[in-house]
Amino acid sequence: MDELTLARVLHVLGVVVWIGGVSMVTTVVLPAVRRGALGEDRLKAFEAFERRFIWQARVAVIVVGLSGLYMTARLGLWDRFADPRYWWMHAMVGVWLLFALILFVGEPLVLHRIFPAWARRDPERAFSVFQRMHVALLVLSLVTVFGAVAGSHGWLFP
Repeated sequence: MDELTLARVLHVLGVVVWIGGVSMVTTVVLPAVRRGALGEDRLKAFEAFERRFIWQARVAVIVVGLSGLYMTARLGLWDRFADPRYWWMHAMVGVWLLFALILFVGEPLVLHRIFPAWARRDPERAFSVFQRMHVALLVLSLVTVFGAVAGSHGWLFP
C-alpha cells in the first residue's frame, strides 16, 4: 500500500468515526437525554457520553484534516477550488473548519463554561437548542459527504 492509498483509507475512516459519532449523538443520545431515559440528571447523562467521544472526534478531525491536505497537495487538486463543479471541496473544508472550531474552541469555552449553568436552569430549552444545532450540523455533514463521494467518482454538476 502506498502513502496515497493510506491517506485515503485514513481519511475515510476518520470521516466514518467523526460523522458517525455526530449522527449517533444527534439521533440517539440527545433524544434519550432529553426524555430523561438516561437518568434524571440530563447534564450528567450527556457529559458521560461527551467525555468518552470528544477525544475520538478530535483525533478523527485531525486525521481527516491532515489526510485531506496531503491528498490535495499530492494530487495537485488546488485548481478544483476555482471550479464551482467541485463545490464539495469547499464544503469539505468548510465542514472541517466548523467542526475543528467547535471541538477545539467552542467545546472547551462554551460547552464546559456556559452550557452547564443553562442546562441546570432550563434543561428543556438548553437541550432542545443543542439538539437542533446538532441536527443542522448533521444535515450539513451528510450533504457534504454525499457531494464528496459523488463528485470524487465523477458525478459533477454542470
